[in-house]
Amino acid sequence: MATETAERSSAPQVHHSSAHPQTENLRKTRLPFSRGGGGENNGDSLNPLNRDDAHRTTTTASSTEPQWWRIKLFQGMVNDVRRRAPYFWSDWRDAWDYRVVPATVYMYFANILPALAFSLDMFTKTESSYGVNEVLLSSVLASVVFSIFAAQPLTIVGVTGPITVFNYTTFDIIRGRGTNYFAFMCWIGLWSLVMHWILAITNACNGLKYVTRFSCDIFGFYVAFIYLQKGIQVLTRQWTTGDASAYLSITVSLLVLMCAYACGVIGGSSLFQHYVRIFIKDYGTPLTIIFFTGFVHIGKMKGIDLQVLPTTRSFFPTQDRGWFIHFWDLSVGDVFLAIPFAVLLTILFYFDHNVSSLMAQGTEFPLKKPAGFHWDIFLLGLTTGIAGLLGLPFPNGLIPQAPFHTNSLCVTRQVADEDEAHKGKTETVVDHVVEQRVSNLGQGILTLGTMSGPLLVVLHLIPQGVLAGLFFVMGVQALEVNGITLKMLFLAKDRRLTPGGDPLKRISRRAAIWAFVAFELIGFGATFAITQTIAAIGFPIIILLLIPVRTFLMPKYFRDDELAVLDAPTASPFTMQSVGGNYGEDDSDTHLPVGGDLDRSGTTNNGGTSSKDEDSDSVIERGEAGRLRDRRLSWRHEVVGTDDAIEMERPRQGMNRRRSASRQNLER
Repeated sequence: MATETAERSSAPQVHHSSAHPQTENLRKTRLPFSRGGGGENNGDSLNPLNRDDAHRTTTTASSTEPQWWRIKLFQGMVNDVRRRAPYFWSDWRDAWDYRVVPATVYMYFANILPALAFSLDMFTKTESSYGVNEVLLSSVLASVVFSIFAAQPLTIVGVTGPITVFNYTTFDIIRGRGTNYFAFMCWIGLWSLVMHWILAITNACNGLKYVTRFSCDIFGFYVAFIYLQKGIQVLTRQWTTGDASAYLSITVSLLVLMCAYACGVIGGSSLFQHYVRIFIKDYGTPLTIIFFTGFVHIGKMKGIDLQVLPTTRSFFPTQDRGWFIHFWDLSVGDVFLAIPFAVLLTILFYFDHNVSSLMAQGTEFPLKKPAGFHWDIFLLGLTTGIAGLLGLPFPNGLIPQAPFHTNSLCVTRQVADEDEAHKGKTETVVDHVVEQRVSNLGQGILTLGTMSGPLLVVLHLIPQGVLAGLFFVMGVQALEVNGITLKMLFLAKDRRLTPGGDPLKRISRRAAIWAFVAFELIGFGATFAITQTIAAIGFPIIILLLIPVRTFLMPKYFRDDELAVLDAPTASPFTMQSVGGNYGEDDSDTHLPVGGDLDRSGTTNNGGTSSKDEDSDSVIERGEAGRLRDRRLSWRHEVVGTDDAIEMERPRQGMNRRRSASRQNLER
């Protein structure tokens, strides 16, 4: 037996000795146990492993582990492109679906109407530096670039409320210096382009694994109140025309809010037929805007002078200038003065755009195609630089339009409610999402057409009171689904009438819910308060600080089971694969099976499909087991040899199968 064992071990020793001479003693020691040698020392052929060999072997194994200070440049972007590229053509073929047309029209109005409202705000506060054409062209630029080239084409990109605050705050700061505003903003865009590309190259989006619903809810709460504030500010400016104009504008804005909100309620109710509800839900808001634009011209209201949306010539800037900015018309000091502004802009976009992408790919959407955050932040830097050169507001991911876009592409079906209390009733569930690029591109092309002369004449008819009502609609809709609002409503409910299935009822300490909501309101208050001062340009720093507060501070005051209910990852492990998974989750929840990328339905990109009786978590777990097995085989190939590694792996496979069977029995 000893002679036979020695003969078997001699072949791989000769084959691998030149590549790994330091592992020869390790192989001689371990082989008898794997081949039934009894573990005895077989003379000169088997020498014990000495301390020097053990130290060298341990060093070799540990050196293969990833180290946080070693950054693999471009790795994130390359992986994003590799994961998403196989789906590029299917992104266009999958657009042949009935949901794409209403989603395109819906997102056209959902994007352009807030953009017009923001253009009015910037037109007033930047002395006509930005107007309708600049905002529309910025939205067109973003939609074309991201619909064609992005790894996350469902994310709607355009002009947002926070960038509006950034633009007019910067204008107020440099106005007294006599600095060329457009040249200064251009350099902010160019510096920010460089910073975005540095973030993309160094895989900085991996930090998104620490972003949870906590910081997203606070930012969404802030954006909702920005909308409400902008609506009030628009109405306060109506008194310059007269009391009648002001009161009529207030009345119209409230009517717009009530009608648009009612359309949303009907769309989610059981009234009317399904296709009627869907039509009201998709087109209720734009039809409301159209109706009240004409409503103010009925009867005696026609004689009241109302302020309307200011417009200019089609396809021309608002001011008398060209589209290309002369960025060289700026002193060297002002060029470098733009750097801190660019840092703040990059921080804002890093958080705002990525959160928009996360919300557009949230856990409530059964997506099948992979995400790519590193590549998209690279594209965002490109559009930021181009927008600066053209004198446009910088575009980035839109909240709440981005998740609205994904929601409009959901195909639903009716299923029986399994709850005994609702036996016999049905509920609507999302069957799948039409993941494609055409709806984003289509709404961008429609926006470009809006810059034409006839449509600009139509836009010039919209009263500012109607736009104020649109701000109210967006603010209320964003607040209605926000996590902070839902928690406060839970705390305000009668405990006896609260449904037993509410997840918050699983928390034994009610004070923990109050404390968590208090943390969120403090974060919102700090962010909103700073935007009301001359230091408003620094609000991105407050938003960014929310992430370490949630990750490192709050676990000291809340138990893990409480945080599991109060907070959650923004996106699923499938979506977060681009950034290494969610913080605190096991690797088995993050990595995909060997041989194909797993989507949430259990289908791999190599054509394989998991069993329908098994959920996606079990499939991901098996995929991780296969990945770890390949890693062990790879390491043992280096240290022991291929044949020996496979032989040593067989008992472990049997043990893993027995563990898996036992776990399934316990679950049953």
